[in-house]
Amino acid sequence: MDAEERRKGEKMSMYQIMIVEDDEVIASAMKNCLESWNYQVRLTKNFENVMGEFFRYSPDLVLLDITLPYLNGYHWCEEIRKVSKVPILFISSASDNMNIVMAMSMGADDFVTKPFDLTVLAAKIQAILRRSYDFSGKTEVLEYRGVRFFPAEGSVSFQEKKLELTKNEIKIMRILMEHPGEIVERDMLMEYLWKTDSYVDENTLSVNVNRLRKKLESIGVKEFIHTKKGIGYRI
Repeated sequence: MDAEERRKGEKMSMYQIMIVEDDEVIASAMKNCLESWNYQVRLTKNFENVMGEFFRYSPDLVLLDITLPYLNGYHWCEEIRKVSKVPILFISSASDNMNIVMAMSMGADDFVTKPFDLTVLAAKIQAILRRSYDFSGKTEVLEYRGVRFFPAEGSVSFQEKKLELTKNEIKIMRILMEHPGEIVERDMLMEYLWKTDSYVDENTLSVNVNRLRKKLESIGVKEFIHTKKGIGYRI
């Protein structure tokens, strides 16, 4: 890789790539190549729970093989598409037209046939990331105890159910999801929500939190937001 290519790679260093490939040799080769372009790369270890790894890592792009242990790549592509618009690039030796059409219909952004040139793969990834994020920005997902919060969309999903939040509910959800297991003090929440010198009745905060609780319960999320009386809230 020459100096110009490395400079391009450095611009991409904020991007995280998740590789879902059970062939350890191929997966390691891709990881080493992409890390040389300064991407952050995570190899999937638990092929029974690809979505769990997806939410823990929150990647900006997924490299996905078709033939995998337990469930195939089409299944995982469909599951990812239920909750995220993250770019998905299929990598497979099953390169007949039917598989390519199937991958695209499931929501894939591109298809690379094995065996492939690692430099060409890196170039494809760079192009997909540029198209996906240069103008729209990164899709953020916060996940805790199976609850997935999408700040940009202002929505929450749980076990394939989804709900839309109001402006204040989005703010409450964000600050709590960014501090899982920690008590967020009432004063901090009120300052974050209203940012004003005017007096805001503390009961207004309680009303907003209780309304959010009821919305979460409507999609099966119970006992998620806990009250620490006189102090604040935590998840």
